[in-house]
This record gives sequence, C-alpha cells and structure tokens, in this order.
Amino acid sequence: MASAAFAGEVLVADAGSADGTVEAARAAGATVLERTGPTIAAQRNAAIAAARHSWIFALDADERITPELAAELRAVLSAPAHAAYRVRRRNFYLGVEQTRGGWARDWVVRLFGKDRRYVERRVHEGLEPIADVGDLATTLLHHPYRTLGHHVEKLQRYAEWGAEDLWDRGVRATWTDLSLRPLGRFFKAYLLGGGVLDGRVGLVQAGLGAYAGFLKYAYLWAREQKQD
Repeated sequence: MASAAFAGEVLVADAGSADGTVEAARAAGATVLERTGPTIAAQRNAAIAAARHSWIFALDADERITPELAAELRAVLSAPAHAAYRVRRRNFYLGVEQTRGGWARDWVVRLFGKDRRYVERRVHEGLEPIADVGDLATTLLHHPYRTLGHHVEKLQRYAEWGAEDLWDRGVRATWTDLSLRPLGRFFKAYLLGGGVLDGRVGLVQAGLGAYAGFLKYAYLWAREQKQD
C-alpha cells in the first residue's frame, strides 16, 4: 500500500480473507472490493472494472514498487508509447536476492489499459495477449515466500489448482508426467538454469520445483481415481 501511494487510486481486491486485510487496507486509504471471485484472475478483473482511471498497474500483495519505478511510471504515463509495459521482478528467496536462473529473468506485464482483462484460470493467471508491449527500465521487488514452510504450503495449493486447470482441459496424468517430468524440471532449473551456481539455495529451489511438478500431476491422478 505504501509503495503505491503515488497512484491516483489504489484498489484492493479481497477474496474473503479473515486476517484483517480489509480493515488495514481501508485504514491505509484503499478502496476495498470484497469477495471478488474464487481465482486471482477474477479478483484482478473485478478491480480493473472498478478502476476510475484509464491505466492499470497490477500489484500483488508480495510485491513492492520502488521509488525509481514509481517515477518511471509517472513519466511513461505522461506520454505512453505502447499498449502495455512489462517490468522485471527482483526476486528474493528467504531474504536473499536471486540473480541466476529463471528467478533473475522474471518479466511480467503489469502496466496496461483498463480495457484489458486477465485470462480466467486458477493458477499462473496471465493478461490477455497484447502485441505492443514495451519494457520498463526499473524493477519491481518480489518477496514470494516468508519462510520455507510458507513456500511448501503455497506450492501445494498451487499444485492442486494447477491440477484442476489441467482436468478442465481434459488432460490426464501419465506415467511420464509423474516420473520423468519432475526430473526434467529439476535438471532444467538446477543445471540448465544455473541453480547449481547458487549452492544449497539453488538445490532447495530446484528440488521444491520438481516436487511441485510431481504434486500437480499426483493431484490430477487422484482426481481421475476419484472419478472411477
């Protein structure tokens, strides 16, 4: 909330939390939309529709806008040259910035016109395709996990949501999905992605990434067993 104070309007899309988020957001001056939908995409779309201004910057609760990014956003919006803009996230894992692998090449489209919407899916929601996307020079801070336990809890929830998305698309878990796919994900992150250069942190990240891939297809397999 504090990092977005420069904006002309701050909206918080809440999905029915019970941890004081609504009260804290309102006390900080935000317009709060309660029970905006079961998915992150639905929550984002509800906030976009309610916004008063013509440009949107989508911000997650675990992200922070730096003063440099705030200044760049003001400059860009004074004379926009593209239909949307993407920004690179600086990812921090358990307090340590990640400078190698996919964590260091994390670009997300976050600045766009109010006429755009997010594609509805349970996990890894994305903005609808936009042909004309520019790059912002400054960065967005991202602290996705408070603790290792929080990481495990979050990946389990996302694995279950991901399995539901696959089920809805008619995908079913195969032997390869449950065995070779997680191994491939591990070696891609650890060896090809440079995780090996990060020592034990890279090993933990690659291992948990492989586990998340396995768990997603395990949930999908369990859903299929339930249907039999």
